[in-house]
Amino acid sequence: MSATPEAVAREWFRRVWNEGSEGAIRELLAESALMHGLPTPDGKPLAGPDAFIPFWRKFHSAFPDIKITVERAVSQGDMVAVHCRVVAKHTGDHLGIKATHKPIDMWGMGMARVRDGRIVEAWNSFDFLTLYQQVDLLPALA
Repeated sequence: MSATPEAVAREWFRRVWNEGSEGAIRELLAESALMHGLPTPDGKPLAGPDAFIPFWRKFHSAFPDIKITVERAVSQGDMVAVHCRVVAKHTGDHLGIKATHKPIDMWGMGMARVRDGRIVEAWNSFDFLTLYQQVDLLPALA
């Protein structure tokens, strides 16, 4: 019996992000998976682990102490939605700017379709505007 969609989502955030396990990406993300809503140069979804891993490396290198807490999860069939809090400190020079050593604290939501214990498609809606403001990539709104 495969893990529930909620269990897979929680394992994704724990292992991939909080523990920094690149190997878990290949275990939990299907080869043909589409990852929507992540900041990419062309605005298109990332397709599969080979496209997601460079994004993950860059982001995890900029925020090596990242902790993502799944505060709430709701599942229906093969779908799961999560509400997450993200905290970290910007200590890496991997966002196109020098490390600011400033803390970040933002919220976001994600939804994933899970089959056979792996994510096959995901939609991300994280507050990257707040993150960019917190590391001085954009000015805070007055």
